[in-house]
Amino acid sequence: MATCSVNVGSVTEKLDSCLSKLGFEVYPLKVGWYNSVLPPALHLSHPDDTLAVLVLSTPAMFEQAFLPFLEQRGCQGLTDPIDQCVTHCVHSAVSQSFPGMTVDVRYDFELLPSRKPKFLAQTAAHVSGAAFYYQQADVTQQPWAEKKMFGVCVHPRFGGWFAIRALLVFVDVEVGAELVKPVPPDCVPSREDRIQLLEAFNFHWQDWSYRGIVRPVQTYSQKQMDYFSTPPAQRFDLLRTWGLLTWENGELDSSADSQNPLSGHG
Repeated sequence: MATCSVNVGSVTEKLDSCLSKLGFEVYPLKVGWYNSVLPPALHLSHPDDTLAVLVLSTPAMFEQAFLPFLEQRGCQGLTDPIDQCVTHCVHSAVSQSFPGMTVDVRYDFELLPSRKPKFLAQTAAHVSGAAFYYQQADVTQQPWAEKKMFGVCVHPRFGGWFAIRALLVFVDVEVGAELVKPVPPDCVPSREDRIQLLEAFNFHWQDWSYRGIVRPVQTYSQKQMDYFSTPPAQRFDLLRTWGLLTWENGELDSSADSQNPLSGHG
């Protein structure tokens, strides 16, 4: 396969110019950084030096991208409206910025035929330096005995008030030593705070408290919290009360719970 040399900064600048005004952030990484911390069955099937870019949404995305998207385009079919908005924004940015270039776009809501996610969002966030992925192994003298505790990413500026949305793999672009692996910011350094974080995320995720483990520069608006607090099957009705939907095609799949801690939404 032919590869080309592209300046990483030019790639991220083009994406950022399209996406930052919509409430997204972008972080470059090498496929090898991601693969090196995962078992072979979960590897991305690209050479280690292949360029990838992580896309995450900040609290501003809801007002800057999602609500305008619904006002201008509405929903197509019964799939999750947030997923539709993110797909539209990312696809538009890639097609406008990199015409003719092969980009493997993987979204947080997509599954492989094996039912595994197309990429592990929190792992990608950690190795890209976007957010620190706090896991059970990061707590010494664990108080949970043999209990399985799910990990959670914390953003240095937004705490838990963000979501990991997509991974863009630039299939024909390999980068060298100019892209240095960053150290993710450890913004929850104490054992006590890590215990508080993981317990809040695993046992009380619906009360939002884990999101405030660090002081955020911005949180979700009340309208955004109302949306994500509403059960998925009722969100179309909520959007109708806001005057954003006029069609009458059924309900959202109630299994697509964007506030479930095992999903990448919200």
